[in-house]
Amino acid sequence: MAATGRFIEDLTWPEVAEAFKADVPVVLPIGAASKEHGRHLPMKADWLLARALIEGIAGRLPVLIAPIVPFGYYPVFRAYPGSQHVTADTFVRLLTELLEGLIDQGARRIAIMNTGVSTEGPVGLATRGILERRGIAIGVADIRRLGRKADHLLQQKVGSHADERETSVMLAIAPELVRMDQARADYGKGPPAGVFTTPTTMQSTDPSAADYSETGAFGDPTLASTAKGQFILEAMIEDLVAGLVALFPDLQPTR
Repeated sequence: MAATGRFIEDLTWPEVAEAFKADVPVVLPIGAASKEHGRHLPMKADWLLARALIEGIAGRLPVLIAPIVPFGYYPVFRAYPGSQHVTADTFVRLLTELLEGLIDQGARRIAIMNTGVSTEGPVGLATRGILERRGIAIGVADIRRLGRKADHLLQQKVGSHADERETSVMLAIAPELVRMDQARADYGKGPPAGVFTTPTTMQSTDPSAADYSETGAFGDPTLASTAKGQFILEAMIEDLVAGLVALFPDLQPTR
């Protein structure tokens, strides 16, 4: 039977050292452990998604999985109680130290599986800095490109957060944590017309504000279903596996 992925947190340090010596690729997942996801999804939705995705990867590729990074740069959601956010500078330093720590210990092939969007800027700065200082190019998965072949299943007008897509995935991963009785359509307010974008921070206290979202969601989670979530999740895993094989061609999927 072909070898499957292993989680660093489950191994001993000599086992990790042996894997680094064998140049086994390392995947570093990022998924917020506490970030608002509307009135109907748990704060740890991103962490749960990251865990489901890396379990899918580990079941198909002989890679090492680093522990999930549970904190990040999430300024849009900081007004909602319980949401944890660190500054961009802090997040860049955190990632840099984690990644360079792996490199110092012997890892040479690293990929990041990022489940956020606002985190993309700091992640790019951290990986660019490592390339310039250490000569190691780290691949970063783009969450917005994962699982797009499932788009035909979605019925909402638009969506981006705690919406039909994300709620469906949570129904597939952890249905016991989804409060569908609290779900409702919330499209917030759209961005201004034109070619310019401006920073926003969603909040639920001032209905006249341009960034107002009463529920903290953007989309229509009432259209979600477990079947959709299972299809979306599988499509995301397939994209990640294909992407890792493209990044590290010697990897051989087990299925």
